[in-house]
Amino acid sequence: MKRYAASAILVLCAAGLAHAADGAVAVEADPAAGLHSDWALQITPYMWATGLDGDISPFRRAPTLSVEKSFSDVIDDLNFGGFVNIWGRYDRFVLSGDVMYVNTTDSKATGPLPALQIPGIAAIPAGARIDADVDTREFMATLQGGYRVIDTPELSLDALGGARFWYISNDVSVTASYPGLGRVSASHEESFGWVDPVVGARLFVNLTDKLSIQGQIDIGGFGVGSDLTWSALATVNYTFTDNLSVSAGYKVLDVDYEHDGHVFDTRLSGPVLGLTYRF
Repeated sequence: MKRYAASAILVLCAAGLAHAADGAVAVEADPAAGLHSDWALQITPYMWATGLDGDISPFRRAPTLSVEKSFSDVIDDLNFGGFVNIWGRYDRFVLSGDVMYVNTTDSKATGPLPALQIPGIAAIPAGARIDADVDTREFMATLQGGYRVIDTPELSLDALGGARFWYISNDVSVTASYPGLGRVSASHEESFGWVDPVVGARLFVNLTDKLSIQGQIDIGGFGVGSDLTWSALATVNYTFTDNLSVSAGYKVLDVDYEHDGHVFDTRLSGPVLGLTYRF
């Protein structure tokens, strides 16, 4: 059951269907290169070939399962996924938005288990074996505003602050088999979400007229939503025209959330590839 969420994020992040938290996966070129000296706006759909590892509980007070998957492990579980980043600037004021949506279906068999309670099924005695199908929908959005503290033709540095929103919904179909008692089946749907404050920074360096590098980091949570969340992104960018550029790099997104019987402690990491259009 733990694989479900892992797979979801994994697959979404990895499959290239629109695979397009947090700290703004800003796979982008410099907004300062926009068509007007005072303002710029750009949109970047991107692919994230991520792997996932961590600890996840599919519903409140369910057993916490460890998961470790590579990008290739999760492709088959993906139903739909998408990633997109939006970046805007007016004079020295900046705005960053990053959105991720994933839908996956995963199957899991485990046991024998200790005694436990599964929603929709009576208490499961020790020794039971569980077969489960988990359909997971995960939404994450990071919204940040900030100020450009350094602005030169060669280098820009932005200070950022905002919030990361998480929403996770799991639809679990479970069949429990135990010696002498036969099989019992049930389904259960459960969702949970939280909001994390985040602070961060973004550095952009022009190497040539067409080639640049970018780094962006953020950290947050601080016990408000999750105990801790952070992300880091580094890309190399190449500009084809005033409106179009491509970026390639690496991104990490980490979150440690545990509250009211829900556990979502995961790390996503892998290469990113994005195509940016500037207005």
